[in-house]
Amino acid sequence: MSRKSKKEYAKKKKDMQAHRGKPRRRDQQLFKNRKKMILDLLSSKNYVPMRAKDMAMLLQIPRNQRYELAEVLEELVKEGKADIIAGGKYQKCRSAGTVPAHGEDYSDSPYQDRGAGRFRNRPEHRGAGQKGREKDRRNGSFRRDGDQEKKPRLQTMNIQDVVDVYELPEEFPPKVQQMACRCPQSVIPNDFDGRLDLRDWQMVTIDGEDAKDLDDAVSLTMDGDCYLLGVHIADVSNYVQAGSALDKEALKRGTSVYLPDRVIPMLPRELSNGICSLNQGEDRLALSCLMKVSPDGQVTEHRIAETVIHVDRRMTYTAVNRILTEPEQYPELMKEYEVLVPMFQRMAELSALLRSCRQKRGAIEFEFPESKIVLDEEGTPVDIYPYESNTATRLIEDFMLLANETVAKEYCTREIPFVYRTHEKPDREKMEGALEFIRGLGIPVSKKGHDITPAEVQKILAGLDGTAKEPLVSRLLLRSMSRAVYSTECIGHFGLAAKYYCHFTSPIRRYPDLQIHRIIKDDLRGRLEKGGRIAGYARMLPAVASQSSSMEQRAQEVEREAVKLKKAEYMMEHLGEEYDGVISGVTGWGFYVELPNTVEGLVHIMSLRDDYYEFDEENYQLVGEVTGRRFCMGQKVRIRVKDAAPANRTIDFVLSGEPDSIE
Repeated sequence: MSRKSKKEYAKKKKDMQAHRGKPRRRDQQLFKNRKKMILDLLSSKNYVPMRAKDMAMLLQIPRNQRYELAEVLEELVKEGKADIIAGGKYQKCRSAGTVPAHGEDYSDSPYQDRGAGRFRNRPEHRGAGQKGREKDRRNGSFRRDGDQEKKPRLQTMNIQDVVDVYELPEEFPPKVQQMACRCPQSVIPNDFDGRLDLRDWQMVTIDGEDAKDLDDAVSLTMDGDCYLLGVHIADVSNYVQAGSALDKEALKRGTSVYLPDRVIPMLPRELSNGICSLNQGEDRLALSCLMKVSPDGQVTEHRIAETVIHVDRRMTYTAVNRILTEPEQYPELMKEYEVLVPMFQRMAELSALLRSCRQKRGAIEFEFPESKIVLDEEGTPVDIYPYESNTATRLIEDFMLLANETVAKEYCTREIPFVYRTHEKPDREKMEGALEFIRGLGIPVSKKGHDITPAEVQKILAGLDGTAKEPLVSRLLLRSMSRAVYSTECIGHFGLAAKYYCHFTSPIRRYPDLQIHRIIKDDLRGRLEKGGRIAGYARMLPAVASQSSSMEQRAQEVEREAVKLKKAEYMMEHLGEEYDGVISGVTGWGFYVELPNTVEGLVHIMSLRDDYYEFDEENYQLVGEVTGRRFCMGQKVRIRVKDAAPANRTIDFVLSGEPDSIE
């Protein structure tokens, strides 16, 4: 401690003694607030033990005020709420109660599973899951699902460093690569045997402009007033044999990882971009889910079959959306695709019907735009903007959801070992806390946290559509949701209000899809009853589900870290600029503000110099002790960019008009 700090500390103690050993009321409240802030930090699920000096740097405490942090830590240790471990590092006492922290991980929510997330922060992304939206100021570790040990964060300055820290396998082993290269690049005629020939059906793929791994195609015709919908998925299992080196490597990876500057695929590109990709004008093997949908949106008949298909056109979301929503503005598109336009129009009708049916049963619709990060040739971010869904993305989303539900129902009702995508009811305590707050806003909620239904959540959101409270309530409800996982038990999907659900539509980039394709083909070929295959699947599938869930979570964390790094790098070029934003989270150490371009930064509590602010946890707000000034979720504020640190993935804001630094 410096001489100056020692003098100030001695003066503080003398002042306290003059008041009979107790600080003045205002100082006492300030001390209490600081204790709460530090305990919040120690309780954060991403916190790793650190020294007081490191903690001060993290919290941006000026050197001449760090003695106050020492006081707070000393008091927490005395109260048994904090421990000092090796190296003089502090951690929360094992026996201390849990303090909720901002940034609950809701990256895998009902929002993520809507349509398998096909339009994330890059056009070619095919739904690795949400990227989620971790709003926490990550201050400690990289963590994998199931790991008890936490890896300390490295000061990573680029995406490659993030990839290395998480030990993502970029290169395929030579044996795996050789197997991929030996695969044919065109369909062998013998592979047609026993397959339903659909090559004369009119069908298209609809993807982002940059997509190369096209794993699904769609077709639609009419039978009277019923829709005959075909969802045709690349038959990857024909080229990736169970137990092969290719298969073992795919299971090890679990999923493709989509980063702003690259894709780390689950399968070698010779497969994912080659024979397994449903390229325009080429014969391809597929596993098709053919569904007859009634005028009221119900699947009345279905057939799952091994097929051979021939895609007529490779369409983009942009082109299909323009054809359906602005035909008069794009006559050239209408002329180029005039043969397909009637099918697209029927698809739009069916999409609206299916979406209406899901809404009626209570499926939850969270609308949070994803981030699109534009990089230059050197990998430097030059633009960030929200990547919104449109009519075309929703159309494919609706069809994929229907196929996933239809397949899951087929195998669940027949009690065949399978891998399902499940989403449990929300945590009772989390949901009840959110509902109490919502009631406090004057919004009627009849249910309790333990018996909340998807329909009730949907009703709350529908009642707030377009209002100022909608973003706040949506975030609170989303953070109360459980994480969707893979499981061998068909317990349903809460967010989708679906009794049956699985992932069937993306075997190129998700291992669970590939696994259930094998089960389906064994069933179609009558092989399940032979050689004990049912018992074999029953033994192996729990491990497959667990590995897939774990690798999915790892992929989401890497994607989140990479996006946050690039956002911080982008904001380094905008220091001092002012923006309007919305408070997206409130903690004991400040509040987070999200800008219209999806970038989020922290307004630190120590930069609020007009008053002493206390964290009102129940109402998600900071309240000034003297002025009564409040900062709460959903509130609009104007900020100035103070600092950005890509190495820490942090962006610091100050309120417009406040000084850049704390004296």
